[in-house]
Amino acid sequence: MKTFKSFLAIMILGVCFSGLAVADSYSKAISVFKQSEAVQPFFKNCYGYAVFPTIGKGGIGIGGAFGEGKVYQGGKVTGTTSLAKLSIGFQLGGQAYSQMIFFQDKRAYNEFTSGNFEFDASASAVAITAGVQAKAGTEGATGGASAGPATGAQAENSYRKGMVVFVHAKGGLMYEASIGGQKYSFKTN
Repeated sequence: MKTFKSFLAIMILGVCFSGLAVADSYSKAISVFKQSEAVQPFFKNCYGYAVFPTIGKGGIGIGGAFGEGKVYQGGKVTGTTSLAKLSIGFQLGGQAYSQMIFFQDKRAYNEFTSGNFEFDASASAVAITAGVQAKAGTEGATGGASAGPATGAQAENSYRKGMVVFVHAKGGLMYEASIGGQKYSFKTN
């Protein structure tokens, strides 16, 4: 039984972090988000954005997520960013996903790029793919694998405290009802 649990843990973490080994291009990730009708208006009206081509997430009781990205303002890269999340509670599985954070104005951009930024417990992300969670935030959520672009009407999306987050599932399966914190760091180019 102990060997099976070890094997399961290795498999879940392997699924979770296999996406990190694949070198996704930033332009490819941005292109995926630009195809979503829900996201298109934010590209036209934002002050800037952060893009994470691949974030790996996994857990068995204790979980975590990690991803690296770039921050853009005025169409130019202004720095690099990383996401680290730690959570505890009921969770099992692993998944890989892309994420974009849009900044409504200079204040929101400056807040995010001030060094270390944390989303509060009520932050949520809107999934742009079918078969994934409708909400994913620091308070935990549920999720599944993507079957491609979502069909039908998507939820109304708006800025909250000057930011809005979108996720695009790449693969894996994660069940989660946990509490955790999500922290971002930023380094200027």
